[in-house]
Amino acid sequence: MAVQRWGEPRLTVDVDLAILTGFGHEEMFLDPLLRRFRSRVERGKEFALQNRVLLLESNGGFPIDVSLAATDFEGRMLDRASPYRFSEQTKIVTCGAEDLVVLKAFAGREKDWLDVEGIVLRQGPSLDAGLIWRELEPLLELKEDPAAAARLRELLSPG
Repeated sequence: MAVQRWGEPRLTVDVDLAILTGFGHEEMFLDPLLRRFRSRVERGKEFALQNRVLLLESNGGFPIDVSLAATDFEGRMLDRASPYRFSEQTKIVTCGAEDLVVLKAFAGREKDWLDVEGIVLRQGPSLDAGLIWRELEPLLELKEDPAAAARLRELLSPG
């Protein structure tokens, strides 16, 4: 839904969300979710604790990926999140456009880069490039991915 809000709308068949669990408190969030939704992998709780993502399936069969947020960046991202009314009946809190660029550039799949392009095209100069770089550069250093920074620089450069 954040891509629909900030970028070029595209069809998606899953739900991605984040819950700020911190480190060491994940189980108090996992257990109720696993009672409500079916895990998409065996030993879903153990998988989530190891990979910091809980892979669930809705009653209607849609994949739900629940990120177990704990880093400083994730906390700041969730603090910056804001509600958006998608329709008369649907109001959802999403991350900001800049944080979505950070998440997509860090993930770095080709479909993520298409989303980044759409966000840059749609949001244009209203994007806070300083915020994007402050959040993204440390993450890319950890990932050792200078190519992503170069690609994003090209997308963000005017002209």
